Amino acid sequence: MPEPINVAVVGFGNAGKTFHAPLVAAEPGLVLHTVVSSRPDEVRAAWPDVRVAPDFEPVLADPAIGLIVLATPDALHAAQAGAALNAGKAVVVDKPFALTLADARRLVELSEVKNLLLSVFQNRRWDADFLALQAELASGRLGEVVTVESRYDRHRPLVRDRWRENDGDGVWMDLGPHLVDQILVLFGRPLAITCDMAIQRPGGLTPDWVHAVLRYADKRVVLNAAMVCAAPDVRFAVHGTKGSWLKSGLDVQEDQSKAGLAVGSPGWGVDPRPGTFVDGETGERSPAPGPAGHYQSFYSGVASALRGEGPPPVTASQALSVMDILDAGLRSAATRREVPIDQ
Repeated sequence: MPEPINVAVVGFGNAGKTFHAPLVAAEPGLVLHTVVSSRPDEVRAAWPDVRVAPDFEPVLADPAIGLIVLATPDALHAAQAGAALNAGKAVVVDKPFALTLADARRLVELSEVKNLLLSVFQNRRWDADFLALQAELASGRLGEVVTVESRYDRHRPLVRDRWRENDGDGVWMDLGPHLVDQILVLFGRPLAITCDMAIQRPGGLTPDWVHAVLRYADKRVVLNAAMVCAAPDVRFAVHGTKGSWLKSGLDVQEDQSKAGLAVGSPGWGVDPRPGTFVDGETGERSPAPGPAGHYQSFYSGVASALRGEGPPPVTASQALSVMDILDAGLRSAATRREVPIDQ
């Protein structure tokens, strides 16, 4: 077995603390070596054996570190990823990849020149509900899918003083990367996008509501994210010529991690609210349970890719495709018209 690869997680906010540090530590092919944080006591309370660095520069210069994970504010992603690649480090970036499509393209080109792994953390490919939906589509019992509705709705009516709500393009760049990536995995690139955004909360500085329609030749996909929704009853509604599949509730892995459950423990990722299949001919509804969620698969795939055993679980080109759709959505919202997607 090759020696595990030392990893530096940069940032210990929600992304670093809840997702990256526990998932890296759970992967046998990786070692959580360093966390970059201005709150060393908080890091040591959770990971007493991990080195804490006060800023980004020491990890760039450390030859022991092979992979840098960026769990930092969105505006820092492009510059930090570029610096890490130029320092000879493989890089995982939390979504969004970058603030602009142009920055994302430059990073992909740099990673190719340096021949280094560059991936984006699209953990929701391994949500229990998304895995269940993939199984439903593979079974064929929905028939030909004609309409998909995918929503991330929350009820947070008060604007919080944090960078995510003070800068950027709001929920489209926060939740949009998940929504778009999942659909690209299922159906590939759409022909066009129509997108509308709004600020619905008093005092809001960035869009907190977005509604997008992806046009395919044979189907329509509706993406929605809202911060003022006290009844977030729909996560997925998928309608085909033979039946429908309905799903409520969000994946539990984030909440399990926040509650202190160790990654991979009994019950990890098990969906307490499985989907429902509705037979198109009889109208009969039946439970449609799927596999447990498995965020561990992301870093397992990263470790395999670093060993030269295949591509990363989210390739740079896939991440660039997501940015392409996000950019088209921004242009659609700004011009209030449909924007075609290059094929």
